[in-house]
Amino acid sequence: MTKQEVANRRFLTIGTALLLVACAVYVLRSVLLPFVVGIVVAYFLDPAVNRICRGGKISRSAATVSVMSLFLLILLPMLALLGGAIVAQVSDFAADLPQYVSGFGTKLQGGVHRLQEYFPALALENVETALKENFGDSLKPALKIVRGILSNGFAFVNVMSLLLISPVVAFYMLRDWPKFTGKLKALVPQKHQSLVQDGVGQVNRIISGYLRGQALVCISLGSFYAFGLWLVGLKLGVIVGFLAGVISFIPYVGSISGFLMAMVLVVTQYGTWPKILAVIAVFLIGQFLEGNFLTPKLVGENIGLHPVWVMFALLSGGVLLGLLGMIIAVPVAACLGVFLRYLIENYKHSEIYLQK
Repeated sequence: MTKQEVANRRFLTIGTALLLVACAVYVLRSVLLPFVVGIVVAYFLDPAVNRICRGGKISRSAATVSVMSLFLLILLPMLALLGGAIVAQVSDFAADLPQYVSGFGTKLQGGVHRLQEYFPALALENVETALKENFGDSLKPALKIVRGILSNGFAFVNVMSLLLISPVVAFYMLRDWPKFTGKLKALVPQKHQSLVQDGVGQVNRIISGYLRGQALVCISLGSFYAFGLWLVGLKLGVIVGFLAGVISFIPYVGSISGFLMAMVLVVTQYGTWPKILAVIAVFLIGQFLEGNFLTPKLVGENIGLHPVWVMFALLSGGVLLGLLGMIIAVPVAACLGVFLRYLIENYKHSEIYLQK
């Protein structure tokens, strides 16, 4: 068997294995969510456990119990407080929703009338008809993504499994993380171990730099937006602000969508320039802090993931696999990026590229 035939067979084997894994993930997407969340939590907390165990005086199990207990003691009260605020604001907003709808329609019609004063040739009836007909259609792509996330990620059974199974998975993965990674390394052929370890190191650097840093950025931005909109006095402002911060892991989408939602709310609830300018100031300050302090300090600028590539990966993962797809999108994008760079580097040293 020639070297080319061996290479072709190896390529076919790897491609088939990856295809089977992708099919299995798609079929089991609703079942895999709590396990993937548990693995992500373990990945986030692994550096803290390693630091505690570094001296060798504390066992891995004891360090895992300590770190997981501290993590849950911080997370559960935050979820309880946030959940209480969300329930209170949603109930108030639902009670006032008819008034918001009628008020927004009246203000929108007034804006169209003022627009006609500047453009007399503009047909007012056509503008109103176009707005009414296209408003729902413009929301369909976003609603499709949200519906996919909700149907695949937030069914009642999955919520309960997230609360019950994910912490258990996180504990065992965190305790046995060195054993787990060691067994994976042992499966790599010795001939390719250095190459694979170098690629895994690059992927780990990208994922750790992006995920851990971006999580801190999202939490900081969400807290700032929620607090700022609460100070403005915006009903549902805490939810909109926090969601705008959380969605900020999708470049530009979080800030833009949060700003648009906040503007709709402030126009329907108040409609005064001081309140509108206050909301604009909250998002301008948030964007200034993110671009000049939070992202450069917490994420860094040289992680190897272009914002457009991240945006494409996250939105594609959300459409295909819901919440699970958005969780695994960045690791998959990082792996593909490292693999493509490896292919390009080999191509530049090949005879096809060098021949004249």
